[in-house]
Amino acid sequence: MKVTILANYEPHAAKGLIQGSDREAAIKTVFESVGGKMAGIMFTRGAYDVVVNGEVPDQAAGMGLALAVRASGSVTDLVVLEELDMKAVLAAANKAARVYKPAG
Repeated sequence: MKVTILANYEPHAAKGLIQGSDREAAIKTVFESVGGKMAGIMFTRGAYDVVVNGEVPDQAAGMGLALAVRASGSVTDLVVLEELDMKAVLAAANKAARVYKPAG
C-alpha cells in the first residue's frame, strides 16, 4: 500500500535537524521495521515541514509506523494519506448509489 506522510517538526526536533540529524536514514529504517520501504522524502516550505512517500504492507503497518512517530513527540500535524484503488471505490459507490435514499 502506498502512503504519503505529511508532518511538522517540533522545535526540539528542528534543533536536531540543524545539528545534523540524518532524518532520511531514520525514516528509511522506521519504514523497514514494519516491512515497508521509503520511496522519497522532501523537506518543504509551507503547511508541512516534511513529506514522505513510501510503501507499507497494510493499513496496520502504516498506522503503527505513524503511531510510533507521533508518540516520539518530535512531530505534530502528522497526516497519513493512503493510496486508493479508485476502480474498487467507484464500484462500491455505484452499488451504494443504487440503493441510497436521501432524506426529504
